Amino acid sequence: MQKKWQKKLLKAYKLTKIYCDIADKNLIKKFHKKKIVKGFTTNPSLMRKAGAKDYKTYSLDILKITNKPVSCEVFADDEKNMINQGININAWGKNVYVKVPVFNSKGKFMGKVIKSLNEKNIKLNITAVYTSNQTRKILKHINKKTKVIISIFAGRMADVGKDPIFEIKNSINLAKKYKNVQILWASTREPYNYIQAQRLGCHIITVPPTIIEKIENFGKSFNALTIDTVKGFLKDSKKSNFKI
Repeated sequence: MQKKWQKKLLKAYKLTKIYCDIADKNLIKKFHKKKIVKGFTTNPSLMRKAGAKDYKTYSLDILKITNKPVSCEVFADDEKNMINQGININAWGKNVYVKVPVFNSKGKFMGKVIKSLNEKNIKLNITAVYTSNQTRKILKHINKKTKVIISIFAGRMADVGKDPIFEIKNSINLAKKYKNVQILWASTREPYNYIQAQRLGCHIITVPPTIIEKIENFGKSFNALTIDTVKGFLKDSKKSNFKI
């Protein structure tokens, strides 16, 4: 029988969807089976870390594992090749979102790429977004029909001492007029970020596997946490054969 806190948590999952931020195929197989995981996000760095040698072949392997939404990112740095890569990636599967950075490495806004792919009814995940001004620019380059995710890098903002709440909240308000747009909390650093995202009204949060497993343990009492902590200290002291 489910406890009250478990029922509340399951209800919250429906409000803010949890995606798994990973490219490791074995972990995708594992987390695909979890009901709370509604999709997956990847990027070239995660692909490299997972040992991918051929980007397309590796991506297609992932798409054979899951039918949940998967974001696959372009890695070209110019508009023409970004558009071509986006068209090719889109053809890999119906559950694919083409991930496009809001700027290229030279700091140029990729509005042309976003508009071109959006006009072709290609589902997009606009990534590396940090400000509501960037969100506003993105919204000016899309229609109100084709699905778009805007990924705001909350964790990386916090890493440099910036509060991400203001930018995310403003972005959510800007996107309200677009029923096809979802705001995603990205670069998650701790389980509590899920609570923050849910309170703000984020449509999605993408989370590393280890943090998803911690979210599944939400609801433990403080006393239970105290006992678990002391058990850990005791276990390590015995393993080390400490004596005074």
